[in-house]
Amino acid sequence: MSIDNQSVADSKLSIKEFLDKDEQKDLLRFLTAGSVDDGKSTLIGRLLFDSKKLYEDQLVALERDSKRIGNAGEHIDYALLLDGLKAEREQGITIDVAYRYFSTNNRKFIIADTPGHEQYTRNMITGGSTANLAIILVDARTGVITQTRRHTYLVSLLGIRHVVLAVNKMDLVDFDKAVFDKIVSEYMAFVQPLSIEDITCIPLSALDGDNVVTKSDRTPWYEGQSLLDFLETVPIDRDRNYVDFRYPVQYVLRPNLNFRGFCGKVASGVIRKGDEVMALPSRKRSKVKSIVTYEGELEEAFPPMCVTLTLEDEIDVSRGEMLVHPDNLPFEKRCFESMLVWMDEEPMDRDKQFYLKQTTNTTRARIDAIRYKVNVNTLEHSNVEALQLNEIGKVVISTNKELFFDPYKENKQTGAFILIDPITNNTSAVGMILNPLDDKLFNAEEEESVITLNLPELGIAPEQYEAVEKVCKEIERRGIELRIIK
Repeated sequence: MSIDNQSVADSKLSIKEFLDKDEQKDLLRFLTAGSVDDGKSTLIGRLLFDSKKLYEDQLVALERDSKRIGNAGEHIDYALLLDGLKAEREQGITIDVAYRYFSTNNRKFIIADTPGHEQYTRNMITGGSTANLAIILVDARTGVITQTRRHTYLVSLLGIRHVVLAVNKMDLVDFDKAVFDKIVSEYMAFVQPLSIEDITCIPLSALDGDNVVTKSDRTPWYEGQSLLDFLETVPIDRDRNYVDFRYPVQYVLRPNLNFRGFCGKVASGVIRKGDEVMALPSRKRSKVKSIVTYEGELEEAFPPMCVTLTLEDEIDVSRGEMLVHPDNLPFEKRCFESMLVWMDEEPMDRDKQFYLKQTTNTTRARIDAIRYKVNVNTLEHSNVEALQLNEIGKVVISTNKELFFDPYKENKQTGAFILIDPITNNTSAVGMILNPLDDKLFNAEEEESVITLNLPELGIAPEQYEAVEKVCKEIERRGIELRIIK
């Protein structure tokens, strides 16, 4: 009996060790993009199948569905693992972003399978917003086409640093090296001005599994890694910004009179116990007293950790404000240039004010000017009065109160924002900040839009000022700027 108990204990221990080891693995988020029917869903399905990451009931259902509604002839249709929506299965195309998780011995993965159609550009932007890597699929028979250029431009816009050019369906061109080389040469010429840091080109056949999980004998001329080997080893440590400490405050935690902490997620940089910090916009300083988590206190925190910071001094910090190192400050501006992806069915209304949400901060904003619209297929610029659904342009945006931000290329977390329609509450657009502009560009109309409250004229007694200020601060947090006269 004791032996059995010991075996059970050993078994439990081994499971715990396995889970602990799995917890320590780093996470790679990647997306697949390409033209319709280039084989994105098939490729991911093949990855899951060949890496033995499917359950028995999934395999049975896959074989059954392949015979009933598959598009791969005698082969198993691996795309059915991803195209879960009924409309997708009926049409044989992906129209929504499908997310899948799997793990190998070396790394954990979250895959975003994005739509190939141009009208679903916004879906691709959504799927790629958190990705470390993008797989751009190209049909070996057609080579680099308009959609390839469009998806690559969107990937560069999102600041994705690692790109895999997956030349698929090499089996249909007899694994010809000359075909592969020609496609690679054409693609590299196109991406040169886009400043993508790391590009890897792999010939493969998703349907047959060549160079997907293991190297293929049918491409003896290819000396690189298989796709899975590359995904397991691509370095992503430098993808996060560990230099510029930015800590947007999510909320203030005060469970009792003896504890006051500021909860949030470390957007970038590293914070250590004892570090001096500055609160924006008040510019008041203090030192970090403790870094608190559910499992206890830490000596340091870094992205993407969610922690609670306590300070040595009682300084006023609220949701939407930011803690930074005093010697490393973000821009504090109300006007900036950005690249904007329009995501609303309704065309852009230049006369409308929007809610702008950036980190934990919300304010009113408007689009002052459109510098140009980008033709994502040719990269040509054109002048337009407004952006339509899925269109991308360079715009000037002004806000009712100052934002704390960095350019998107330097810090994705503080350089990204969304515009929200105040009437429908729909996400109208997503933006990537390029650079700040002089606040003097604001016109008088905007300054006049600030609401002024003269407390003595309103008959409010001095002892009530503190309560009024708290109410006003909450209103400002919701995007309406108030000026108080005492």
